[in-house]
Amino acid sequence: MPKKLRFAIGAGLMVAAIAYLIVTAVRNTAEYYLTVGEVKARQTALDGQMLRVAGRVVPGTISWNPATLTLAFGIAQPPAQDAGAAGLRPVAITAGAAVFHVICHGQPKPDMFAPGRDVIVEGRLDRDGVIEARQVLTSCPSKYAPKQPGAAQ
Repeated sequence: MPKKLRFAIGAGLMVAAIAYLIVTAVRNTAEYYLTVGEVKARQTALDGQMLRVAGRVVPGTISWNPATLTLAFGIAQPPAQDAGAAGLRPVAITAGAAVFHVICHGQPKPDMFAPGRDVIVEGRLDRDGVIEARQVLTSCPSKYAPKQPGAAQ
């Protein structure tokens, strides 16, 4: 077998191995999430399954017990015109809007957790529409807004 052909076969095998490792790594680390509206539409099919849900914390629904590390709150679909906007904005809940109750046990409350903050909840959906969360992730604002001079602290 000519030396150039062996070199080409060896190089091809290395490129194929590297491509395989990249594709496998991306598949194993990519995690997708559903929105609150998508979960509400498929609630009976998703009953009892592990899922990731993206939504916004409903103001006035947060309950935090630091002694038992229990966090409970409501999660709703952010308004369409507000999707991706920076900052904390209240969620306007309309009649019939999709809202899920979330309970997370044994995890510290995330530092950026606040009413109106976008979150991703990872957990199991039960029949009553309650998400038993293993993890609550908050998102950082996409745009930095400094405090205004003379603003109350």
